[in-house]
Amino acid sequence: MPAVAVDAPHPDRVASALDALDHPSVDVSTDVPLGPFTTYRVGGPAAVFARVHEPSGLEAVARSIQISELPPLIVGRGSNLLVADAGFTGIAVSLGAFCDHISIDAETSVVSAGSAVRLPVLARQAAAAGFTGFEWAVGVPGSIGGAVRMNAGGHGSDMSASLLDIDLVDLADAKASGVGQTRRADELGLRFRGSGLGPTDVVLSARIQLAPGDVATAEAEIKEIVTWRRTNQPGGQNAGSVFVNPVPGKVTAGRLIDRCGLRGLRMGSASVSDIHANFIQADDDGSADDVVRLMQHVRKTVLEQTGYAMRSEIRLVGFEEPW
Repeated sequence: MPAVAVDAPHPDRVASALDALDHPSVDVSTDVPLGPFTTYRVGGPAAVFARVHEPSGLEAVARSIQISELPPLIVGRGSNLLVADAGFTGIAVSLGAFCDHISIDAETSVVSAGSAVRLPVLARQAAAAGFTGFEWAVGVPGSIGGAVRMNAGGHGSDMSASLLDIDLVDLADAKASGVGQTRRADELGLRFRGSGLGPTDVVLSARIQLAPGDVATAEAEIKEIVTWRRTNQPGGQNAGSVFVNPVPGKVTAGRLIDRCGLRGLRMGSASVSDIHANFIQADDDGSADDVVRLMQHVRKTVLEQTGYAMRSEIRLVGFEEPW
């Protein structure tokens, strides 16, 4: 699982990052708590936080990363992100309204969506317009950008089933202009709950191939998915499924955790959900480190008792050691 060193960055590196981020379309702050940007609602601050309001601001972000050598973190809807209590020592980047747009081509059934668009919003709009194939996404609280990065999915489908291509900016390129390069879906290394996208890759938009369908049927399916999720998955402070199913379609993480008698287990301010064993809840004003400590215990117990080494579905940032 990804992890980032917790040593505080040298003040000179932060200062150089701030200087490079001096751009009219970038709002920059320091020591900004990242918990409120995640569905876990816990975790420490980012050393530098850049809100980019126009594509041209990405050039300043790329230059800042090159000059300061601070690592970047793209912050979307935060539904798959857990930041350590110690925080993130690099540059957290949030994309503005220029990445929050939807258009549907009725002739080709192709939907274009900015990376900041919420998946449930796109699922409902596509269904209302009479297009099918994206209903599954109504139950996933993340954004298009995050969904591409992790090949999000559910209810028998995922992003790779309908994704055509994306517009991408690589922040490792100091001349990044904010005009994305088009990458086909088969060039992204999409796999079950993962992709080949790196930490400096920023998804700006995506194009999805849907199919004409019946509005009433699509909306009925959406209603059924929403009802199922409300019945079978907990609300509150979590990031959805914690572990990837070891054998998709055959061996589920939730059943393995249940088999080991871990449902309801608590460690500090974190607990395994009583409703779904593959969800770990955080208390109000809880600790991200407690969540990871419980994740480690669950993973170790399942490995010892069943032989399955479960992989995290959550991106862990700022923790001292990966596992």
